Amino acid sequence: MRRLALVVMAAGLPLTGFAQEAVIRIESKRDAEVAAAAARWAGQFDDLVTFPLPRGWTAIAIGPLSPEEAEERISALKEAGQIPQDSFVTVPEEGVVLTRVGDTVAPAKAVEAPAAPRPDLPAPGAYIRLQSVQARSEADAALSEWRKTFPEAGLAELPDGWFGVVLGPVDRAAAEAWLEVFKEGDVVPDDAFLSDAAELGAVVEAGRAPDLPAPPAAAAEMPPLDQVQRALRWAGVYDGEIDGKTGPRTRDAIKAEILAERLSTDPGTAMRELIARRDAWRTEVGLTMLDDQATGLSVMAPMDRLVFDRTERALSIYGPKDGSGAALILFSQPGGQQELLDLSGLVTALGWVPQPTRSIKPGHVLLEGGNEAHIGRAEGWVREGRAEGFVLIWPAADAQGQARIAAEMSDSFGRKAPAANDAATAQPALPGGGAP
Repeated sequence: MRRLALVVMAAGLPLTGFAQEAVIRIESKRDAEVAAAAARWAGQFDDLVTFPLPRGWTAIAIGPLSPEEAEERISALKEAGQIPQDSFVTVPEEGVVLTRVGDTVAPAKAVEAPAAPRPDLPAPGAYIRLQSVQARSEADAALSEWRKTFPEAGLAELPDGWFGVVLGPVDRAAAEAWLEVFKEGDVVPDDAFLSDAAELGAVVEAGRAPDLPAPPAAAAEMPPLDQVQRALRWAGVYDGEIDGKTGPRTRDAIKAEILAERLSTDPGTAMRELIARRDAWRTEVGLTMLDDQATGLSVMAPMDRLVFDRTERALSIYGPKDGSGAALILFSQPGGQQELLDLSGLVTALGWVPQPTRSIKPGHVLLEGGNEAHIGRAEGWVREGRAEGFVLIWPAADAQGQARIAAEMSDSFGRKAPAANDAATAQPALPGGGAP
Protein backbone atom coordinates (compact mmCIF):
# COMPACT_ATOMS: atom_id res chain seq x y z
CA MET A 1 0.00 0.00 0.00
CA ARG A 2 1.42 3.32 -1.05
CA ARG A 3 1.37 6.20 1.41
CA LEU A 4 1.07 9.79 0.32
CA ALA A 5 4.58 11.25 0.50
CA LEU A 6 3.65 14.58 2.07
CA VAL A 7 6.76 15.48 4.01
CA VAL A 8 6.39 18.96 5.48
CA MET A 9 7.20 20.27 8.94
CA ALA A 10 4.18 21.94 10.54
CA ALA A 11 6.41 24.80 11.69
CA GLY A 12 7.54 25.37 8.13
CA LEU A 13 4.16 26.64 6.91
CA PRO A 14 4.02 30.43 7.39
CA LEU A 15 0.85 31.67 9.05
CA THR A 16 0.21 35.14 10.36
CA GLY A 17 -1.87 36.04 13.43
CA PHE A 18 -4.22 38.98 13.52
CA ALA A 19 -3.35 41.72 15.95
CA GLN A 20 -5.09 44.39 13.85
CA GLU A 21 -8.68 45.36 14.32
CA ALA A 22 -11.36 44.20 11.90
CA VAL A 23 -13.91 46.04 9.78
CA ILE A 24 -17.23 45.06 8.20
CA ARG A 25 -16.91 45.50 4.42
CA ILE A 26 -20.29 46.59 3.02
CA GLU A 27 -19.44 47.92 -0.42
CA SER A 28 -16.61 48.76 -2.79
CA LYS A 29 -16.60 51.51 -5.41
CA ARG A 30 -14.32 53.14 -7.93
CA ASP A 31 -13.23 56.77 -8.20
CA ALA A 32 -16.17 59.18 -8.53
CA GLU A 33 -18.67 56.67 -7.12
CA VAL A 34 -16.95 56.50 -3.73
CA ALA A 35 -18.09 59.82 -2.26
CA ALA A 36 -21.77 59.39 -3.11
CA ALA A 37 -21.90 55.81 -1.80
CA ALA A 38 -20.03 56.71 1.39
CA ALA A 39 -22.32 59.68 2.03
CA ARG A 40 -25.36 57.44 1.64
CA TRP A 41 -24.04 54.88 4.15
CA ALA A 42 -22.89 57.64 6.53
CA GLY A 43 -26.55 58.50 7.06
CA GLN A 44 -26.95 55.11 8.78
CA PHE A 45 -23.61 54.55 10.53
CA ASP A 46 -21.44 57.01 12.44
CA ASP A 47 -18.38 54.74 12.41
CA LEU A 48 -18.02 54.46 8.65
CA VAL A 49 -14.52 54.26 7.15
CA THR A 50 -12.97 53.89 3.72
CA PHE A 51 -9.65 52.35 2.72
CA PRO A 52 -7.88 51.64 -0.57
CA LEU A 53 -8.07 48.28 -2.35
CA PRO A 54 -6.02 46.90 -5.24
CA ARG A 55 -6.65 48.03 -8.83
CA GLY A 56 -8.15 51.40 -7.96
CA TRP A 57 -11.08 50.20 -5.83
CA THR A 58 -12.04 51.75 -2.48
CA ALA A 59 -13.70 49.79 0.32
CA ILE A 60 -16.56 51.24 2.39
CA ALA A 61 -16.71 49.63 5.81
CA ILE A 62 -17.90 49.88 9.41
CA GLY A 63 -15.20 49.97 12.05
CA PRO A 64 -12.61 49.53 13.27
CA LEU A 65 -13.84 46.80 15.65
CA SER A 66 -12.38 43.82 17.38
CA PRO A 67 -12.95 40.63 15.35
CA GLU A 68 -15.40 39.43 18.01
CA GLU A 69 -17.37 42.69 17.93
CA ALA A 70 -17.38 42.65 14.14
CA GLU A 71 -18.80 39.12 13.95
CA GLU A 72 -21.56 39.94 16.45
CA ARG A 73 -22.45 43.20 14.76
CA ILE A 74 -22.50 41.86 11.19
CA SER A 75 -24.93 39.13 12.21
CA ALA A 76 -27.29 41.68 13.79
CA LEU A 77 -27.05 44.08 10.84
CA LYS A 78 -27.71 41.35 8.27
CA GLU A 79 -30.64 40.03 10.28
CA ALA A 80 -32.09 43.55 10.40
CA GLY A 81 -31.51 44.01 6.67
CA GLN A 82 -29.40 47.12 7.26
CA ILE A 83 -26.42 46.00 5.16
CA PRO A 84 -26.08 43.83 2.03
CA GLN A 85 -26.14 40.09 2.64
CA ASP A 86 -22.75 39.74 0.94
CA SER A 87 -21.06 42.05 3.46
CA PHE A 88 -18.20 40.38 5.31
CA VAL A 89 -15.69 40.85 8.13
CA THR A 90 -12.07 41.40 7.15
CA VAL A 91 -8.83 42.65 8.64
CA PRO A 92 -7.13 45.29 6.44
CA GLU A 93 -3.56 44.52 5.55
CA GLU A 94 -0.82 46.00 7.70
CA GLY A 95 -0.11 49.61 6.76
CA VAL A 96 -3.55 50.25 5.23
CA VAL A 97 -4.95 53.56 6.47
CA LEU A 98 -8.61 53.71 7.51
CA THR A 99 -10.21 57.10 6.81
CA ARG A 100 -13.35 58.08 8.68
CA VAL A 101 -16.03 59.16 6.25
CA GLY A 102 -16.96 62.19 8.33
CA ASP A 103 -13.44 63.51 7.80
CA THR A 104 -13.59 63.39 4.01
CA VAL A 105 -17.14 63.15 2.74
CA ALA A 106 -19.63 65.98 2.99
CA PRO A 107 -23.27 65.08 3.56
CA ALA A 108 -25.36 64.87 0.42
CA LYS A 109 -27.18 68.10 -0.35
CA ALA A 110 -30.93 68.03 -0.12
CA VAL A 111 -32.76 68.45 -3.40
CA GLU A 112 -34.89 71.55 -3.30
CA ALA A 113 -38.53 70.96 -4.12
CA PRO A 114 -40.97 73.65 -5.26
CA ALA A 115 -43.30 72.88 -2.38
CA ALA A 116 -42.27 70.54 0.43
CA PRO A 117 -45.07 68.44 1.95
CA ARG A 118 -46.15 69.10 5.49
CA PRO A 119 -43.94 67.18 7.96
CA ASP A 120 -46.91 65.24 9.30
CA LEU A 121 -48.11 63.98 5.89
CA PRO A 122 -46.60 61.14 3.84
CA ALA A 123 -44.49 62.16 0.87
CA PRO A 124 -46.25 61.66 -2.49
CA GLY A 125 -46.01 58.22 -4.05
CA ALA A 126 -47.19 54.65 -3.63
CA TYR A 127 -46.89 52.77 -0.35
CA ILE A 128 -46.96 49.05 0.39
CA ARG A 129 -49.37 48.51 3.28
CA LEU A 130 -47.72 45.78 5.33
CA GLN A 131 -50.05 45.58 8.33
CA SER A 132 -52.89 47.48 10.00
CA VAL A 133 -53.61 47.38 13.75
CA GLN A 134 -56.03 49.24 15.98
CA ALA A 135 -54.02 50.12 19.09
CA ARG A 136 -50.91 52.34 19.16
CA SER A 137 -49.03 49.90 21.39
CA GLU A 138 -49.67 47.10 18.89
CA ALA A 139 -48.59 49.43 16.09
CA ASP A 140 -45.25 50.19 17.73
CA ALA A 141 -44.61 46.48 18.25
CA ALA A 142 -45.60 45.70 14.67
CA LEU A 143 -43.31 48.40 13.29
CA SER A 144 -40.38 47.12 15.34
CA GLU A 145 -40.94 43.61 13.98
CA TRP A 146 -41.34 44.73 10.37
CA ARG A 147 -38.15 46.77 10.51
CA LYS A 148 -36.23 43.51 10.88
CA THR A 149 -37.20 42.81 7.27
CA PHE A 150 -37.69 46.37 6.00
CA PRO A 151 -35.59 48.86 8.00
CA GLU A 152 -37.13 51.66 5.91
CA ALA A 153 -40.71 50.97 7.13
CA GLY A 154 -42.71 53.75 8.78
CA LEU A 155 -45.95 54.12 10.72
CA ALA A 156 -49.00 56.18 9.77
CA GLU A 157 -52.24 56.93 11.58
CA LEU A 158 -54.93 56.03 9.08
CA PRO A 159 -58.06 58.14 8.47
CA ASP A 160 -60.25 55.52 10.20
CA GLY A 161 -58.20 55.77 13.42
CA TRP A 162 -56.23 52.56 12.86
CA PHE A 163 -52.46 52.48 12.40
CA GLY A 164 -50.67 51.19 9.32
CA VAL A 165 -47.11 49.91 8.89
CA VAL A 166 -46.12 51.15 5.45
CA LEU A 167 -43.19 50.93 3.08
CA GLY A 168 -42.65 53.87 0.74
CA PRO A 169 -42.86 56.11 -1.08
CA VAL A 170 -42.11 54.09 -4.20
CA ASP A 171 -42.81 54.60 -7.88
CA ARG A 172 -46.16 52.97 -8.62
CA ALA A 173 -44.83 50.52 -11.22
CA ALA A 174 -41.99 49.51 -8.92
CA ALA A 175 -44.35 49.09 -5.97
CA GLU A 176 -46.66 46.81 -7.96
CA ALA A 177 -43.80 44.65 -9.21
CA TRP A 178 -42.08 44.31 -5.84
CA LEU A 179 -45.32 43.62 -3.99
CA GLU A 180 -45.84 40.60 -6.25
CA VAL A 181 -42.27 39.41 -5.66
CA PHE A 182 -42.59 39.86 -1.88
CA LYS A 183 -45.83 37.88 -1.84
CA GLU A 184 -44.35 35.04 -3.92
CA GLY A 185 -41.42 34.91 -1.51
CA ASP A 186 -43.71 34.92 1.58
CA VAL A 187 -42.01 38.11 2.77
CA VAL A 188 -45.32 39.97 3.12
CA PRO A 189 -48.81 38.59 3.80
CA ASP A 190 -51.16 37.83 0.93
CA ASP A 191 -53.46 40.65 2.04
CA ALA A 192 -50.75 43.32 1.75
CA PHE A 193 -51.75 45.98 -0.78
CA LEU A 194 -50.83 49.37 -2.23
CA SER A 195 -52.05 52.77 -1.10
CA ASP A 196 -51.37 56.25 -2.43
CA ALA A 197 -50.08 58.91 -0.04
CA ALA A 198 -53.48 60.61 -0.10
CA GLU A 199 -55.10 57.46 1.36
CA LEU A 200 -52.86 57.56 4.43
CA GLY A 201 -53.31 59.83 7.41
CA ALA A 202 -50.67 61.55 9.52
CA VAL A 203 -47.14 60.22 9.85
CA VAL A 204 -46.59 58.79 13.33
CA GLU A 205 -43.05 57.54 12.80
CA ALA A 206 -41.32 58.43 9.57
CA GLY A 207 -39.73 55.80 7.42
CA ARG A 208 -37.61 56.36 4.36
CA ALA A 209 -37.99 55.56 0.68
CA PRO A 210 -36.75 52.02 0.00
CA ASP A 211 -34.42 51.31 -2.90
CA LEU A 212 -36.77 49.24 -5.05
CA PRO A 213 -35.89 49.64 -8.74
CA ALA A 214 -38.68 49.80 -11.29
CA PRO A 215 -39.02 46.74 -13.53
CA PRO A 216 -37.19 46.96 -16.87
CA ALA A 217 -39.14 47.79 -20.00
CA ALA A 218 -38.29 44.34 -21.34
CA ALA A 219 -37.16 41.20 -19.52
CA ALA A 220 -33.47 40.43 -19.91
CA GLU A 221 -32.33 37.09 -21.29
CA MET A 222 -31.27 34.68 -18.55
CA PRO A 223 -27.49 34.05 -18.62
CA PRO A 224 -26.25 30.45 -19.05
CA LEU A 225 -27.50 28.47 -16.08
CA ASP A 226 -24.10 27.10 -15.08
CA GLN A 227 -22.87 30.70 -14.71
CA VAL A 228 -26.03 31.55 -12.76
CA GLN A 229 -25.53 28.58 -10.42
CA ARG A 230 -21.90 29.51 -9.75
CA ALA A 231 -22.88 33.11 -9.00
CA LEU A 232 -25.72 31.95 -6.74
CA ARG A 233 -23.32 29.68 -4.86
CA TRP A 234 -20.92 32.63 -4.53
CA ALA A 235 -23.81 34.65 -3.05
CA GLY A 236 -24.43 31.87 -0.50
CA VAL A 237 -27.97 30.97 -1.60
CA TYR A 238 -27.28 27.80 -3.63
CA ASP A 239 -25.57 24.57 -2.61
CA GLY A 240 -26.64 22.28 -5.41
CA GLU A 241 -24.75 20.83 -8.36
CA ILE A 242 -23.28 23.05 -11.07
CA ASP A 243 -25.04 21.24 -13.89
CA GLY A 244 -26.50 24.07 -15.98
CA LYS A 245 -30.00 22.63 -15.57
CA THR A 246 -33.05 24.39 -14.18
CA GLY A 247 -34.75 22.82 -11.20
CA PRO A 248 -36.48 23.68 -7.91
CA ARG A 249 -33.22 24.42 -6.06
CA THR A 250 -31.97 26.75 -8.77
CA ARG A 251 -35.33 28.53 -9.06
CA ASP A 252 -35.59 28.92 -5.29
CA ALA A 253 -32.04 30.29 -5.13
CA ILE A 254 -32.83 32.88 -7.82
CA LYS A 255 -35.87 34.02 -5.84
CA ALA A 256 -33.81 34.14 -2.64
CA GLU A 257 -31.15 36.31 -4.30
CA ILE A 258 -33.76 38.71 -5.70
CA LEU A 259 -35.33 39.06 -2.24
CA ALA A 260 -31.97 39.46 -0.51
CA GLU A 261 -30.44 42.13 -2.75
CA ARG A 262 -33.54 43.68 -4.39
CA LEU A 263 -31.61 44.68 -7.52
CA SER A 264 -34.43 43.89 -9.95
CA THR A 265 -37.74 42.05 -10.07
CA ASP A 266 -36.71 40.58 -13.43
CA PRO A 267 -34.77 37.31 -12.92
CA GLY A 268 -32.61 37.78 -16.02
CA THR A 269 -31.63 41.31 -15.00
CA ALA A 270 -30.99 40.28 -11.39
CA MET A 271 -28.77 37.36 -12.42
CA ARG A 272 -26.76 39.53 -14.80
CA GLU A 273 -26.21 42.01 -11.97
CA LEU A 274 -25.16 39.17 -9.66
CA ILE A 275 -22.67 37.77 -12.19
CA ALA A 276 -21.22 41.27 -12.66
CA ARG A 277 -20.82 41.63 -8.87
CA ARG A 278 -19.06 38.27 -8.71
CA ASP A 279 -16.72 39.24 -11.55
CA ALA A 280 -15.86 42.53 -9.81
CA TRP A 281 -15.18 40.63 -6.58
CA ARG A 282 -12.89 38.17 -8.38
CA THR A 283 -10.86 41.10 -9.69
CA GLU A 284 -10.85 42.85 -6.31
CA VAL A 285 -9.47 39.86 -4.38
CA GLY A 286 -6.91 39.08 -7.08
CA LEU A 287 -8.26 35.73 -8.29
CA THR A 288 -6.15 34.60 -11.23
CA MET A 289 -5.39 31.27 -12.85
CA LEU A 290 -2.40 29.59 -11.18
CA ASP A 291 -0.57 27.05 -13.35
CA ASP A 292 1.74 25.15 -11.02
CA GLN A 293 4.63 23.44 -12.81
CA ALA A 294 5.65 21.09 -9.99
CA THR A 295 2.24 19.44 -9.62
CA GLY A 296 0.96 20.17 -13.12
CA LEU A 297 -2.24 21.52 -11.55
CA SER A 298 -4.22 24.59 -12.53
CA VAL A 299 -6.63 26.48 -10.25
CA MET A 300 -8.12 29.94 -9.73
CA ALA A 301 -6.30 31.28 -6.66
CA PRO A 302 -6.06 34.61 -4.76
CA MET A 303 -2.51 35.34 -5.92
CA ASP A 304 -2.65 38.91 -4.58
CA ARG A 305 -2.53 37.26 -1.12
CA LEU A 306 -0.04 34.46 -1.85
CA VAL A 307 3.65 34.07 -2.74
CA PHE A 308 5.44 30.90 -3.81
CA ASP A 309 7.43 29.34 -0.97
CA ARG A 310 8.77 25.92 -1.99
CA THR A 311 8.08 22.46 -3.37
CA GLU A 312 8.44 19.27 -1.34
CA ARG A 313 7.85 15.82 -2.79
CA ALA A 314 4.20 15.84 -3.94
CA LEU A 315 3.56 19.40 -2.73
CA SER A 316 3.75 22.96 -3.95
CA ILE A 317 3.50 25.42 -1.06
CA TYR A 318 2.44 29.07 -1.28
CA GLY A 319 2.70 31.22 1.84
CA PRO A 320 1.16 34.57 2.87
CA LYS A 321 2.06 37.66 0.88
CA ASP A 322 2.51 40.93 2.81
CA GLY A 323 1.11 39.41 6.02
CA SER A 324 -2.17 38.33 4.42
CA GLY A 325 -2.48 35.25 6.65
CA ALA A 326 -3.35 33.07 3.64
CA ALA A 327 -1.62 29.92 2.46
CA LEU A 328 -2.18 27.32 -0.26
CA ILE A 329 -0.84 23.80 -0.67
CA LEU A 330 -1.31 21.90 -3.95
CA PHE A 331 -0.68 18.15 -3.94
CA SER A 332 -0.49 15.55 -6.67
CA GLN A 333 0.96 12.06 -6.97
CA PRO A 334 0.05 8.70 -8.46
CA GLY A 335 -2.44 6.94 -6.22
CA GLY A 336 -6.05 6.42 -5.25
CA GLN A 337 -8.50 6.50 -2.38
CA GLN A 338 -5.94 5.39 0.21
CA GLU A 339 -3.68 8.33 -0.63
CA LEU A 340 -6.60 10.69 -0.09
CA LEU A 341 -7.27 9.08 3.29
CA ASP A 342 -3.58 9.47 4.15
CA LEU A 343 -3.87 13.15 3.28
CA SER A 344 -6.88 13.46 5.57
CA GLY A 345 -4.88 12.23 8.52
CA LEU A 346 -1.83 14.36 7.72
CA VAL A 347 -3.82 17.56 7.23
CA THR A 348 -5.45 17.06 10.62
CA ALA A 349 -2.18 16.16 12.36
CA LEU A 350 -0.39 19.28 11.09
CA GLY A 351 -3.27 21.56 12.05
CA TRP A 352 -3.88 22.85 8.54
CA VAL A 353 -7.61 22.14 9.00
CA PRO A 354 -8.32 22.42 12.74
CA GLN A 355 -11.02 20.20 14.25
CA PRO A 356 -12.28 19.19 10.80
CA THR A 357 -15.59 17.84 9.69
CA ARG A 358 -15.00 15.15 7.07
CA SER A 359 -16.90 14.12 3.97
CA ILE A 360 -15.40 10.98 2.46
CA LYS A 361 -16.82 9.45 -0.71
CA PRO A 362 -15.29 7.18 -3.35
CA GLY A 363 -12.84 9.34 -5.26
CA HIS A 364 -13.37 12.46 -3.12
CA VAL A 365 -12.36 13.76 0.32
CA LEU A 366 -13.36 17.09 1.88
CA LEU A 367 -12.20 18.46 5.24
CA GLU A 368 -13.37 21.78 6.69
CA GLY A 369 -12.59 23.33 10.06
CA GLY A 370 -11.14 26.31 11.84
CA ASN A 371 -9.96 27.94 15.05
CA GLU A 372 -9.53 31.52 16.28
CA ALA A 373 -6.62 32.13 13.89
CA HIS A 374 -7.55 30.51 10.60
CA ILE A 375 -10.03 28.50 8.58
CA GLY A 376 -8.83 25.47 6.65
CA ARG A 377 -10.32 23.53 3.77
CA ALA A 378 -8.74 20.48 2.16
CA GLU A 379 -10.32 18.92 -0.90
CA GLY A 380 -8.96 16.05 -2.96
CA TRP A 381 -9.98 13.82 -5.83
CA VAL A 382 -8.88 10.61 -7.49
CA ARG A 383 -8.62 11.36 -11.20
CA GLU A 384 -6.97 9.27 -13.88
CA GLY A 385 -4.94 7.28 -11.37
CA ARG A 386 -3.74 10.26 -9.35
CA ALA A 387 -4.55 11.61 -5.89
CA GLU A 388 -4.59 15.38 -6.15
CA GLY A 389 -6.18 18.42 -4.59
CA PHE A 390 -5.55 21.53 -2.53
CA VAL A 391 -5.47 22.87 1.02
CA LEU A 392 -6.59 26.49 1.48
CA ILE A 393 -5.75 28.30 4.72
CA TRP A 394 -7.48 31.63 5.29
CA PRO A 395 -7.85 34.21 8.11
CA ALA A 396 -10.69 33.36 10.47
CA ALA A 397 -11.93 36.97 10.38
CA ASP A 398 -12.96 36.58 6.71
CA ALA A 399 -15.16 33.49 6.78
CA GLN A 400 -17.35 34.61 3.89
CA GLY A 401 -14.36 35.41 1.71
CA GLN A 402 -12.87 32.00 2.49
CA ALA A 403 -16.09 30.20 1.51
CA ARG A 404 -16.29 32.10 -1.78
CA ILE A 405 -12.65 31.53 -2.69
CA ALA A 406 -12.83 27.83 -1.81
CA ALA A 407 -15.86 27.43 -4.08
CA GLU A 408 -14.03 29.18 -6.93
CA MET A 409 -11.02 26.91 -6.44
CA SER A 410 -13.11 23.76 -6.34
CA ASP A 411 -14.91 24.75 -9.56
CA SER A 412 -11.71 25.60 -11.46
CA PHE A 413 -9.39 22.86 -10.19
CA GLY A 414 -7.89 20.71 -12.95
CA ARG A 415 -4.77 19.37 -14.60
CA LYS A 416 -2.77 21.61 -16.91
CA ALA A 417 0.30 19.46 -17.61
CA PRO A 418 2.21 16.40 -16.37
CA ALA A 419 3.52 16.71 -12.83
CA ALA A 420 7.20 17.61 -12.73
CA ASN A 421 7.48 16.40 -9.12
CA ASP A 422 6.67 12.72 -9.77
CA ALA A 423 10.35 11.75 -9.64
CA ALA A 424 10.80 13.43 -6.26
CA THR A 425 7.57 11.87 -4.98
CA ALA A 426 8.92 8.43 -5.75
CA GLN A 427 11.90 8.94 -3.41
CA PRO A 428 11.66 7.48 0.11
CA ALA A 429 10.48 9.81 2.84
CA LEU A 430 13.12 11.45 5.00
CA PRO A 431 13.64 9.99 8.49
CA GLY A 432 11.40 11.72 11.00
CA GLY A 433 9.28 13.42 8.31
CA GLY A 434 11.57 16.47 8.21
CA ALA A 435 12.03 18.90 5.34
CA PRO A 436 14.92 18.16 2.94
